[in-house]
Amino acid sequence: MRRAPRSNTATLILAALANLVAGAASADPSAADLRRQIEDTEHNRAAHLQAQRDAAERARAAQEAAAKLAADRVAASAALRVTEDALQQAAARMDDLSRRKREAEASLQARAAELSPLLPLIERLGNYPTETLLAVPEPPEQALRGALVLRGLTAELEREAARLRANQAEIDRLSQDIVAATPALQQAQADQARQAAALDAALAASRATGKAAEDQAADVARRAAAEAAHAANLRGALADLLAAQQAAEARAREATARAERAHRDEEAAAAQRRQEALANPGPGLPSPGLPTPVSAGGAEMRAGSPVAGRVIRAFGEPTEAGPANGISLEPAPGARVSAPCAGRVAFAGPFRSFGLLLILDCGMSYHFVLAGLDRLDVEVGHPVQTGEPVGVMANWDPRAPGPRPALYVELRRGGQAVDPAPWLRGRGS
Repeated sequence: MRRAPRSNTATLILAALANLVAGAASADPSAADLRRQIEDTEHNRAAHLQAQRDAAERARAAQEAAAKLAADRVAASAALRVTEDALQQAAARMDDLSRRKREAEASLQARAAELSPLLPLIERLGNYPTETLLAVPEPPEQALRGALVLRGLTAELEREAARLRANQAEIDRLSQDIVAATPALQQAQADQARQAAALDAALAASRATGKAAEDQAADVARRAAAEAAHAANLRGALADLLAAQQAAEARAREATARAERAHRDEEAAAAQRRQEALANPGPGLPSPGLPTPVSAGGAEMRAGSPVAGRVIRAFGEPTEAGPANGISLEPAPGARVSAPCAGRVAFAGPFRSFGLLLILDCGMSYHFVLAGLDRLDVEVGHPVQTGEPVGVMANWDPRAPGPRPALYVELRRGGQAVDPAPWLRGRGS
């Protein structure tokens, strides 16, 4: 007898099983209920998986949108930096001209004050030289010596008059230079105001459309910042931030291990992501002074100068409190401050004598400290990209005397201060 093909046999078996199940269902209502429960369970599981896929897709889209907005802010900040570089140069020239004019005017006033007691004599000698000499009844020898003294005094007065005229000419020339430099300064200020307004609008739109995702890393950063605000000094604040981060990483590792032991794969994966976010808020910093950006997982690693300005105090220079642990920059008026590295905002707010203080966790135990800002545009726990705007410096008039605002920049690795200049050199600090 010829045997049926294997595939036909399997089909017959499946048909028989289907009939058996159908017959059992018709004979026993509980079997039909069980079948419906299984089908409902499968349906719910499929719906749950689809919901997870939809949520993951929405999260991915939101992340891409946030990255796009951050890239737009970085580009706008870079364009504004070019304008502020021009503004800084115009302001520095105006500041120098105004300072030199004030010094020349002060010198002119000081010389005028020195000569003021001699003005009556100078005026009389100019109008009545002979009568002035004859007015004093002296022997001929004394009169001759007096004439010689007056002659020498006249020569000195002539030289002093020449210096006064040169001083006044310098003041007039500087005044003309100030007038000539004013349009460039005004144009740079107008360009800055226009671009800064556009950037502020972008920041406002970003805040209006939704804040950064409330993840565990951001929550840990906010709690750590609240504790660090009570520290006695900057070193203590950084130590508190590092301790809080290490404790949070330890808790995340424990949660990952528990989920793995219980074979809860999704929970373990989520805990692992939290652990990685806590341990790596940024890509860290490469070797100092790299001329071009270096990518690490798509993130730019190079640090950059946080503001358009010039260095007025270098790392290690003497201060009242000892050698400087950072550098001080004199920025352009109202200059925008950008993040010198990619990472997460670890602290943002007033702190002791530093005024408004910003600490960026760049990863790999690196922290950038920025102090002296007039306004902060980021909040604790939020991620930032290199070059993204984070605050604004105070405005100042380069034509007026008085102290200038300064941005203080520190770089710490493992809590220890290191010279930030080599890392900032890549973007022209």
